Amino acid sequence: VIKPKLGRPGRVSVTTCTWDRDGKRIAGGVGDGSIQVWSLKPGWGSRPDIHIEKGHDDDITGLKFSSDGRILLSRSSDDSLKVWDLRQAKKPLQVFKELPNHYAQTNVAFSPDEQLIFTGTSVERDCSSGGLLCFYDRTKLQLVSKVGISPTCSVVQCEWHPKLNQVFATIGDKSQGGTHILYDPSHSKRGALVCVARAPRKKSVDDFEAKPAIHNPHALPLFRDQPSRKRQREKALKDPIKSHKPELPMTGPGFGGRVGSTNGSLLTQYLLKQGGMIKETWMEEDPREAILKYADAAAKDPKFIAPAYAETQPEPVFAKSDSDEEEK
Repeated sequence: VIKPKLGRPGRVSVTTCTWDRDGKRIAGGVGDGSIQVWSLKPGWGSRPDIHIEKGHDDDITGLKFSSDGRILLSRSSDDSLKVWDLRQAKKPLQVFKELPNHYAQTNVAFSPDEQLIFTGTSVERDCSSGGLLCFYDRTKLQLVSKVGISPTCSVVQCEWHPKLNQVFATIGDKSQGGTHILYDPSHSKRGALVCVARAPRKKSVDDFEAKPAIHNPHALPLFRDQPSRKRQREKALKDPIKSHKPELPMTGPGFGGRVGSTNGSLLTQYLLKQGGMIKETWMEEDPREAILKYADAAAKDPKFIAPAYAETQPEPVFAKSDSDEEEK
């Protein structure tokens, strides 16, 4: 475990790291913009052998050693690519700017003969060129060529295969991704040429296959588990109409459908009741007499059923009150 040297106290992440070709040195890009290189030796790891404090202004996304271990390439999210001579690492040999980079995996690489340096660029909103591969001369430290890879997607990572002599570039955005392969028809070997040399296979009549219907155990309603009611209950609780608690039935004393501590929730009802102007007579009244007091009005002004049976209906005879017999 190597703990990098920090310019200020606190936790700073390491964004990228790489080994050199011999496996004797390791370089790391730290979140504070510094580049630190450690050599494997007794007691190594306590402090870096090479410490470039302000290598970049933003996160470092890629580092690459040359095969002789003298040159170190660094790619950063500050839209730049820097070439460092590790023998004099105070200042970079060259800084290539205007290389948009919006991905934390964007790398930088050498060609197999290490005469060229190349990296990918990201697509910006107002950019019309799209994702590019930029090639630079190592000795002259000048731009050699810019190759357009995709008009809409960014070039994230790139690699030059030493045996196939083909350049692989991975492109993508938030919704899609893919790989583009650049090759020379005369100098490249196999790889992409194997696919290009073959003609597309013609579809035969025998290639048609009817897709069978596959029924898994839970596809039929007979074996399907009952759906969970938990979501429905949670949804019903949020509904103000369904979650409304019904009013409890009225119990206890009251008047006119209103229940209160004063036998009437209105002050007017309470005062009239105390004054004797409102009397609850239905508890003391005889139900037979209450019905018979409407008999004369019904006989004089029959409204519904009585006129239809006026000629055939016998004269009603009401039983006498039992109250007189009970008194005897």
